[in-house]
Amino acid sequence: MNKNVGTVDRVIRIILAVVILVLLLSHQVSGGAAVFLGIVAVALAATGGSRVCPCYMRLNIKTNKDKSE
Repeated sequence: MNKNVGTVDRVIRIILAVVILVLLLSHQVSGGAAVFLGIVAVALAATGGSRVCPCYMRLNIKTNKDKSE
């Protein structure tokens, strides 16, 4: 699969996932919002780690400027 998530995008996604995780672990969010944010955090971490975003593929967006990939 072609990587379509650039370095800055990747770092932002991972930082957001960590911030959400901290909020969840410190019990700042609860109930349905906690479940939703947990799912969002997992998606952000997965797309940041793999550098592949299915939504970007669908919308034909590429923030990765590396020509070798």
